[in-house]
Amino acid sequence: MHPDAIRSAAITLAARRLSGECGPLLAGDAAPQTLDEALAIQQGVRELLGNSVAGWKCGLPGEGRVVLAPIYGSTAFDASPCPAWVRGGVVRTEPELAFVFAAGLPAREQAYSRDEVLAAVSGVRLALELIDSRFDADPKPSFLQSLADGLVNQGLLLGPHVDKAQALAASTLAIRVQQGERDELLAGVHPAGEPLAPLLWLVEYLRQRGEGLLPGQAVITGSYAGVVELLPALPATLQFGELGTLTVDFSAR
Repeated sequence: MHPDAIRSAAITLAARRLSGECGPLLAGDAAPQTLDEALAIQQGVRELLGNSVAGWKCGLPGEGRVVLAPIYGSTAFDASPCPAWVRGGVVRTEPELAFVFAAGLPAREQAYSRDEVLAAVSGVRLALELIDSRFDADPKPSFLQSLADGLVNQGLLLGPHVDKAQALAASTLAIRVQQGERDELLAGVHPAGEPLAPLLWLVEYLRQRGEGLLPGQAVITGSYAGVVELLPALPATLQFGELGTLTVDFSAR
């Protein structure tokens, strides 16, 4: 892609992210055709927003895909009411665990070991990823278009700290959702088998690109129950197995 096309695509997506408006897929010269082009657009959005990166969402790569996107500081919250875009009368969320880094993992020549990454994780928190796309619902965006747009991330809500050892062992985690008259138990399974695996991949991927994890950043590595739709302006409680409970209510952005 020509740099002008990358910038045009990034301007479109950054403007929609700020306004909350959805629109058509990127088209013509502005449509990414490769992973590198999609990531270049994603980086362009970061630069245009001029926003700090509070963390990352990631998943294990596969089938020619890389799964990572920045979570912006202005959309990371740790208290309610939590601002969110409301679509169709609901806020779309994903229940996750967030790995928090007090000191960070700076870029360096040699790879980080599993033990080094674990030592750098200063805490684990219950979390809800806030889900939203900058594209119209129909037609469904391709993976490359979604990657350019930040993989449907609109923000992150960080909840209580939980036991680190228990969190690392949580390959399955029943999610109980209570809101109003709703009381639903979801059989949660981590999509990577273990919550740490995508984090280890992300650390190495960023290192190879000359980047690192910064102090205070948080990383989420996959939803235990897919998308959970919650009503705004009505308190909701999500119990993460034996780890703990997160309570939230949303305010419309």
